[in-house]
Amino acid sequence: MKKSSCEVFALYFNSSISEREDLDSTSIVNCVFNGFLCYTVIMLNIVTIHAIRKTSSLPKTLKTLLLSLAVSDVGVGFLVQPFYISLLVKGLQQNIAACNTYKAFDVMVVLFSTASFCGVVAISVDRSLAIHLHLRYQELVTHKRVVAVVISIWVLSAFWSSMALWVPNDIHSLFVSIGTVIGLLVTTLIYIRIYLAVRRHKNQIQALQVQNAAQTSEMANFASLIKSAIGTFYVFLVFLVCYLPIFICLAALATLGPNITLNRSLLFSCTLVFLNSCLNPVIYCWKMRHIRQKVMNILRNMSWHRNRASSLL
Repeated sequence: MKKSSCEVFALYFNSSISEREDLDSTSIVNCVFNGFLCYTVIMLNIVTIHAIRKTSSLPKTLKTLLLSLAVSDVGVGFLVQPFYISLLVKGLQQNIAACNTYKAFDVMVVLFSTASFCGVVAISVDRSLAIHLHLRYQELVTHKRVVAVVISIWVLSAFWSSMALWVPNDIHSLFVSIGTVIGLLVTTLIYIRIYLAVRRHKNQIQALQVQNAAQTSEMANFASLIKSAIGTFYVFLVFLVCYLPIFICLAALATLGPNITLNRSLLFSCTLVFLNSCLNPVIYCWKMRHIRQKVMNILRNMSWHRNRASSLL
C-alpha cells in the first residue's frame, strides 16, 4: 500500500532520540540544499522560458512543449520546494501539522511531477514524428493540436493529483504505477525507434553530401532534427535518473513499511526529484545551440544593465 506523506512524517515524531538525531541531520541538509536549489530552479527556468520564446528557429510545436515543461519546473521551485522546506522545518521543531497539510503537499508534488513526466513523453513523441513523417510532419502536427495536447496534459495532471483527495492510497498508487510504467515503456520504445531511424538514414545523409543544394538542405534539416531528438533524449535520461530513486523508495515503503533508513532515503530522493527541475534548463543550453545563444544573450544583457545601474549610483 502506498504511504502518504502524513504516514511517513508520523515516523519522524514517533522515533527514538538517536533516530531523531539522524533524521534531524538529514532534514537540515535537505533544507539547506533545497533553499539554494529553489532559487536556482526559479531563475534558470524563467531565463529559459524567455529564451525559448525568443528562439525563432525552434519549431512552434517543440517550443510549446518545452515551455510547458519549463512552467512545470518553475512550479516546483516556486511552490513545491518551499512547501517541502516548511514541512522539514516543522519536523525539526517537533510541530505536527494536520494530515491535510501533508496531503496538500502530495497533491502538489503529483501535479507538477505528472505534468513534467507527460511533457517529457510528449516531447519524445513529437521528435519521433518529426523524424519519421518528414514533410508530412507540419501538416499533421500543427501548433493548435500541440496546444490542445499541452492543455490535456495539465488537465490530466490536475485530475491525477486530485485523486489523492478522494481515492484510497492503494488504488491511487496502482493508477500511478500503471501510468508510470506505460509512460516509461512508450518513451523508451520511441527513442529506440529514433535511434534505428538515425542509423538507417546515416548512409543517406552521407550520400546527400555530394548531391545538389536542395538535397543538401534536406540533409541539414534532418541533421537538425537528429540534434533536437538527442537533446530531448538527455532530458528523458536525466528525468529517469532523478525519479528512479523515489520510485524505488516508494516501492520499498509499500513492501517493507516505514523505517528510519527508508525515511531518510525518501527525503533525499525527493530532493533529487526537485533537482531535475534545475537540470532541464542546463540540458537545453548544453544540447540546443539556439537556446544556448539566447540564454547567453539574456545573461549578457542582464549583466550590462546591472553594471550600468551600479555606475549611475
